[in-house]
This record gives sequence, structure tokens and C-alpha cells, in this order.
Amino acid sequence: MDHSSLAGRIFRGMALALVLVFFMFPIVWIFLMSFQANEQILRIPPHILFEPTLANYQALISGQLRTAAGNLEISFMRNLVNSFALSSAAVVLALLLGVPAAYAFARFKFRLGETIAFTLLSFRFAPPLLVLLPLSLYYQQLGLNDTYFGIVWVYQLIALPLILWIVRGYFEDISPDIEHAYRLAGHTWREAFTRIAVPLAGPGIAAAGLLSFIFCWNNFVFALILASADKQPVTVGALAFVTASGIQYGQIAAAIVLSVTPTLLLALYAQRYLVEGLSLGAVKG
Repeated sequence: MDHSSLAGRIFRGMALALVLVFFMFPIVWIFLMSFQANEQILRIPPHILFEPTLANYQALISGQLRTAAGNLEISFMRNLVNSFALSSAAVVLALLLGVPAAYAFARFKFRLGETIAFTLLSFRFAPPLLVLLPLSLYYQQLGLNDTYFGIVWVYQLIALPLILWIVRGYFEDISPDIEHAYRLAGHTWREAFTRIAVPLAGPGIAAAGLLSFIFCWNNFVFALILASADKQPVTVGALAFVTASGIQYGQIAAAIVLSVTPTLLLALYAQRYLVEGLSLGAVKG
């Protein structure tokens, strides 16, 4: 065996191991912190060996946060359910609106079509603080402030542009001749769209939906301003652990673990669709 080839493989293996440790260390450390009391976390220097405890998770599930000033009521589990419900509803609504719109932009050329598409995409580029003040004023006038529907609707600024532009690319990669042949067989435009175009673009739609769900789940600013405590998602609910008596690091770490787990499991389950959807149109014939 060539010694230079063996040395190269060893070097690449060590480099990959260092990269893996660099990126995984914060996640592992947060996971370990979730099983420690505040006193153990604040020790200097930090100890890798410790006596694990489930008190942090018990506090989140029970809704009773024990602090130096006494017990504090928290609604973390409700915030977790809110995150799932709001993100799911926002993605479903964005798919219902975005997939037909993406098909229209891909198949039909009309005046100001590209301008409209780019305007929708610019909503994704704009920082949330740019639209937060007018949105808050409009929501108060329309009665949408502090409502689930209002949060789902504002989440369209996150999900709809992403779905529109990703799915549009997959519809453009599908030859329109397939749909024309299907319609010549006596089928309607709607049947060609639902039975031919949508299934062929399925991996792209799944990937766009998954990415939109993750971005909606991670949003912080919109729900912080437009919703009260009982309707806020888990990203905002985590602020409850910053109390007047101190920062509850153990509960924060446990909250991070519980809030990351659903999206991680979803990504692992749908990773085949995600990889296939994001790479489907990368190579064209």
C-alpha cells in the first residue's frame, strides 16, 4: 500500500473528525447542560462529570419554574404546541397558495409577471423589523392582533416566497409536452395540474414545505410583537427563563433540546425528500 495514500486518508479522517467535533460540541454541551442544576452549570471551571437530574425537564412539563424568589408559572408546553400548530398551518396555507402560483409563473408569461415574482421574493429578504410597525397598526385595525390566524398569516412572509421560488424551478424543469399530451387525451387543465405536474414536482414541493416549516418554527420577532403569552411559540416562550432572580440556564438548555427535537426528527424522516428535492434540478440535460 502506498504510504502517501495512507497518510492522506488518515489526515482527511482527522480533519473530518475535528470539523465534526467543532460543530457538534455546542449541541452536545447544551444537551449535557439540560441535565444539570444551575449551580453545577455556573461552576468554574465547568465539570464534565456531574450528577444528572431531570428537574429541568420536570419543571418544563409541570409548568412550575423554581427560582430563588419562589415558584414561577410557565407555559412552555403550550408554547411548544403553539409552535407546531402555527408552523404547520402556515406551511399548509403557503402550499395551497404557493404551488398554483408557482405553476402559473412557470407556465404562463404575462405582463409584470417577473416583477410580481421578484416582489414576493423581496418579502423574504426584508428584515422583519422593516414591516413590523405597519403590520402591528394594520393588525390592530383589522382585529388580527393577538390571534392565531394573524400569526399564521404573517408567517406567509416567510413561507410563501420560499415555496413560490423553489417550486417554480421544478415546474420549469418539467416538460410542458407531457401535460399537453395528457390534455389531448381528453383531460382538463386542472387534472393535468393535479395528476401530472404536482406529482412530478413532488420532491421539490416536499423540500420547500420542510424548509418553510423550519423557518416558521424558528421565527421570533413576529410572534413576540403580534401575540400574547398564551399564543406565542416556543422561541418567544423561552424568555420566561430569564427572571428577576437570575437566568435559569438548565431550563433554557432543556427548552432548547425539546424545541429542536421535533424539527430534527422531521428533517431526519424527510431527509430523502429534502436531498432529492434540492438536487433534482441541479443537472439539466
